[in-house]
Amino acid sequence: MNLESIFQNEITSITVLSGVIFILAGIILYFFPPKKINGLYGYRTAASMKSQENWDFAQIYAAQKAILSGIILSLVGILVGFVSMSENLQLVIGLSMLISSCIYLFVSTEKALKEKFYNN
Repeated sequence: MNLESIFQNEITSITVLSGVIFILAGIILYFFPPKKINGLYGYRTAASMKSQENWDFAQIYAAQKAILSGIILSLVGILVGFVSMSENLQLVIGLSMLISSCIYLFVSTEKALKEKFYNN
């Protein structure tokens, strides 16, 4: 199997592209976090928007988790690209990995917010 055929697999395409998007979004959020609570840009949940301190923490934490998720998505996508499986199974695995990454990002950030600001 050559490199070109690996990137023609649905799972590799979905996970690597999603991983790159996660990484880029994380880098942008990390280096250019929104200064004030807003409704357009940043990690926006009820917990993150409760105070400016919560907001600032959530932006950096979510950015770090997005970068980590993107790296893992990309690496796993490339590795699984070497495995021969049906297109439907590739699609299900790729989408499951993408959804799992989103859930991980949300749950881990909300948990960190709760531990840092509400368990005092």
